[in-house]
Amino acid sequence: MPIPAFAAPALTAAALLAPVPEAAAVDAAYDTQKGRIRVQTVAEGLSHPWGLAFLPDGRMLVTERDGNLRLVGDGKVSEPLEGVPEVDAGGQGGLLDVAIDPTFVQSRLIYLSYSEAGDGGNSTAVARGRLSEDGTRLTGVEVIFSQQPKLDSTMHFGSRLVFDRQGHLFVTLGERSKAQFRGQAQQLDSHLGKVIRIWPGGSAPEDNPFTADKDALPEIWSTGHRNVQGAALNPDTGVLWINEHGPRGGDEINIPEAGRNYGWPVVSHGVNYDGSPVGEGRREAAGMTGPIHHWTPSIGVSGMAFYTADAMPGWRGNVFVGGLAIPKLVRLERDGDRITGSEDLLEDLALRIRQVVQGPDGALYLLTDESDGEILRVGPAS
Repeated sequence: MPIPAFAAPALTAAALLAPVPEAAAVDAAYDTQKGRIRVQTVAEGLSHPWGLAFLPDGRMLVTERDGNLRLVGDGKVSEPLEGVPEVDAGGQGGLLDVAIDPTFVQSRLIYLSYSEAGDGGNSTAVARGRLSEDGTRLTGVEVIFSQQPKLDSTMHFGSRLVFDRQGHLFVTLGERSKAQFRGQAQQLDSHLGKVIRIWPGGSAPEDNPFTADKDALPEIWSTGHRNVQGAALNPDTGVLWINEHGPRGGDEINIPEAGRNYGWPVVSHGVNYDGSPVGEGRREAAGMTGPIHHWTPSIGVSGMAFYTADAMPGWRGNVFVGGLAIPKLVRLERDGDRITGSEDLLEDLALRIRQVVQGPDGALYLLTDESDGEILRVGPAS
């Protein structure tokens, strides 16, 4: 199922766009190890923005955690789009990620992840619908996946959405935090603490690793995850990379392979928030795959982008992730699948970075997780 290239879109309306305040909240230049950069606010007034996806015409779809989906372009933010699924907003839950179907130019399909209420509590769900030609609403919205079981928790929903080159949709799912059920991250009859792989309609591919096990949920791709809030495809290999929150310490970058177990909550490079050991206090165990990189203390990793553009040549091939607990942008150098160096950026802004996306202009676009959240553009100072 090859993915066609995006072509010129048929988006025509202004989507009830309203101007943002004239004065930019951020406009600053910085010297970095790989060149001088400029950081500018391109939109503001967003309520805890969570997910960002570029449309083929360069405008952005942005989710707000309280349940609104907005269209952003030319420094203007639309009114909330109609037709968005009802979300169970509270704590870390709400409207989360947004992704564009690989066939968007023909199908106009977009995908949303969110916290969905139901019997027993709530869980992460994924819905898809068509963006109207005037950009004001979603139509034909259907739920294609609902994490099971639903539980009483407002924590650890995941959830990033990433299409691979074959057209599969990866969805990252948290283990819902509470001690009484986090162990389900190790169970194949539960979606908690998993990365799943589905087709765009929601069915499980036949070559998923556990489809032959009648006691396993067929969508499962990998197990033993805590709370994955960053995900992107390695442009060199087309393989998924993720970052996930540790407890007190032990944030990780993992490369989730089919059928592999990434350890939580049996092993961890961190400790529980009260200082007690995770499990038996081990950092590795037989049959469990360790991270390729980890942070202690925890920076609260969220968002992930591989840089492939020419605007900042020294950044090519690097990985960028946001920090929430320690607000910053982190640039990671790599050699294949090894992290070989890092640089902390934008620490003086003290803004929680929720998402990192490379834009069509070769700049990085960041979402700040604030009540008056912003979209920041990071590009060369020139």
